[in-house]
Amino acid sequence: MFDLTGKTALVTGAASGIGEAIAHALSGAGAFVYVADIDEANGRRVVSEIGGTEAEFIKLDISERADCERAAGKVHAGRGRLDIVVNSAGLGRVGTSVQPTGEDIERLFAVNVRGTFELTKAFIGGMIERKYGVIINIASIGGIVGIRDRIAYCTSKFAVVGMTKCIALDHAMDGIRANAVCPGRVETPFVKSRLAEYPDPEKAYREMAATQAVGRMGRPEEVAAAVLYL
Repeated sequence: MFDLTGKTALVTGAASGIGEAIAHALSGAGAFVYVADIDEANGRRVVSEIGGTEAEFIKLDISERADCERAAGKVHAGRGRLDIVVNSAGLGRVGTSVQPTGEDIERLFAVNVRGTFELTKAFIGGMIERKYGVIINIASIGGIVGIRDRIAYCTSKFAVVGMTKCIALDHAMDGIRANAVCPGRVETPFVKSRLAEYPDPEKAYREMAATQAVGRMGRPEEVAAAVLYL
């Protein structure tokens, strides 16, 4: 049921955290994985851990349309097609409605929303032609419910959830499935960097963990398992 032998996947944000765990999970199920990230050093580390013949690094800034188009060209030239795209790259921002600037909102939208759109658009044409494709967007519980002190982040993730629903409806008859995974708190380098923005990071960590149903933050591998299922 979870055998991905012969499939080709691309995972953004795959140099660390949730994206890295997803890259390992898809590779472990047999897929060839393009590890895409702006962090070249860690991206190449992930490729090395997976195995050089089973993965390849692509330096990619999803906020740049030209980068997304170049990535699609490289994948199609190298593997001929892309079966699975996982949009995991993203940014966060702590702050209430009076704290973020317009520039902060624009930066989050450039990556979380427009980046997800541009990369999906770069590959979806080929998926439509082949009548097959899987698109998985990593959103957040903050894309379903509001979270205190997260207005910029939540706004962008609500947009990702809405975009995913539209893609799913637009291309249901094209053999394409689009889903969003909406994790709660997950202990990643990304979350640790957000915690560092608080006056008391250790207190913030305890408070965040306490809000979760199981009394702890999730692990990247748990999110990766949901992605593998989809």
